[in-house]
Amino acid sequence: MLPDTIKWLKNPPREPSEAMRQAAMQHQRHLAKPFGALGTLEELAASFAAWQDSKRPNLERICQRIYVGDHGVIDEGVSAFNQQTTSEMLGNAANGRSPISILSEINGMDVSLVCMGTANPLDALANVIDLAIAPGTSNFCREPAMSDEVLAACIEAGREYGAAEDCQLLVAGEMGVGNTASASAICSAALTLPVEQSVGRGSGIDDSRFEQKQKAVRAALDKHRTKCRNPLGVLQHLGGLEIAALMAAYIDAAQRGIPSLVDGFVSSAAALLACQLNPPVRDWLIFSHISQEPGHQHILTKLDARPLLNLGLRLGEATGAAASIPIIRSALALHNGLARFSTQPA
Repeated sequence: MLPDTIKWLKNPPREPSEAMRQAAMQHQRHLAKPFGALGTLEELAASFAAWQDSKRPNLERICQRIYVGDHGVIDEGVSAFNQQTTSEMLGNAANGRSPISILSEINGMDVSLVCMGTANPLDALANVIDLAIAPGTSNFCREPAMSDEVLAACIEAGREYGAAEDCQLLVAGEMGVGNTASASAICSAALTLPVEQSVGRGSGIDDSRFEQKQKAVRAALDKHRTKCRNPLGVLQHLGGLEIAALMAAYIDAAQRGIPSLVDGFVSSAAALLACQLNPPVRDWLIFSHISQEPGHQHILTKLDARPLLNLGLRLGEATGAAASIPIIRSALALHNGLARFSTQPA
């Protein structure tokens, strides 16, 4: 990979304003309620105050990106679906009929779809940026998931098609059949976990496919172990096109002072690599929910993250993140709109 790209990835973001965070918490002490009674809602408001360096933080401009890519490991029988499904999911999203499309509409947000590469060529679709970097990743049981060139292109795409210039929050998600196998492999490699603690049932696979999935991830870890000693090595050998773009988008947003709302397991695997590569990025992340995938809890624990929701989701597409938006907006509305006590409670 080009040295300039690596240098950019490791360029740390500024620190959120700790003075404004403390001022926001002090403001909470004077509101007409017991201090701490709103729990995480108070902490959310303080975080946005620190990110925006503002006493009255707000959330009006949300940038939503869904990155799409196929996975060669599907050849190992790890999913109940084939790669045509990725293209169908993308088509549904482009036509406003996918879960994330519906959740975005009710939250007043637009979805931008960035197709990194699918096994089946796409027809022209409205609202889809078709980059066609590669027809998905290679089968990581046999070779690295991505070449140097493909990895670099995906990282640049995540940077270019990441958070909009004037947005106040990046909501990023993914689509791609087979990507929970990739996220599981990343989880095991990055956290030194046995396969049994990282691999889940993804799209709801039966026992036979579950065993195949564990076998495939174990084989990939064994094959690439010596090449997975740093985050970029893990990403190149075990990752996905869309996961690489997500990682870069999180880093880029943080460097520009924009927080990101992280979705589920696959997005969190990208966030984990981003934080391992550039630790201060962690200060710019909110985690929306915990999924049913076992590896997700390990990632959240490693990143000291407390997700906003626990709804048993395992869909991806940034659906958990979209479902969290009303919570964040509620936190900011309460922070800015509650009456104040005339005197501070004892």
